[in-house]
Amino acid sequence: MPKHFPFAIINAFSNLKQDFLGNPCAVMLLDKPISSEKMQAIAKDLHQPATSFLWATDKPDVYNVRWYAPDAEIGLCGHGSLASIAFLSNQSPKGSETVGEFKLISGTEIISGRSVSAQEYEISLHSIASKEQKKAPKGLEEALGNKIIHYLVNDNKHIVVLESEQQVKEMKPDFAALRKIDTFGYAVTAPSNEVDFVSRTIVPHVQQLEDHATGSSHALLVPYWSEKLNKQQMISKQLSPRGGYFKSGLDDEFVHLTGQTYSSVEGSFLM
Repeated sequence: MPKHFPFAIINAFSNLKQDFLGNPCAVMLLDKPISSEKMQAIAKDLHQPATSFLWATDKPDVYNVRWYAPDAEIGLCGHGSLASIAFLSNQSPKGSETVGEFKLISGTEIISGRSVSAQEYEISLHSIASKEQKKAPKGLEEALGNKIIHYLVNDNKHIVVLESEQQVKEMKPDFAALRKIDTFGYAVTAPSNEVDFVSRTIVPHVQQLEDHATGSSHALLVPYWSEKLNKQQMISKQLSPRGGYFKSGLDDEFVHLTGQTYSSVEGSFLM
């Protein structure tokens, strides 16, 4: 007998007043885990930048999570985490003492999240340190069409620093050329006069090519800009076609990201 599972498409790190639509994520609450093959097939059919699959643990308000893009599983998905926290907050019974306080478990990663207001949520990700390199990979400047001021490497996406916000905004990556370089992805960034910094996330080796609003990129960008600007609290914009808007904080171990969300689809998924 088919079952109905709670389901929504939630747009994370949005700011509709400023025309930032955020990053869509399909979120589904399961009663038990399903196979990796089934998750991948569903994510492919839904064709969102990410699909979050959640199922409860034996601890209150602690959930297992796995994230899938249409073409592959995602190791760490910040916007999928924020969308999941918003989804779980909306699913909770009113009056519960623990409404809005959740933890997501993905392998060894534990992500804390909470509701800040009716449409605003916070997640905490482990900060990712980066190390500056003397030279960027051969061909990268040509592929991005801009002079690279600084280039830093880490275990996630490499940081590419350009001179100006305008360069980040107008950048037209040559994805065919980028695919000739082994690096998985790039967080291209620059200082901003209006907010603290701007960025774009370029992922040439996967189907999406450019992400809309990327929490995992901010796990490495926030420590970088915090040191450069000598600030622990910052605001940033992701200059993708849909746009992302982030409030961030940094402590010794964690990057705390706050973002608005809104649902474009709500209902149930028949499986």
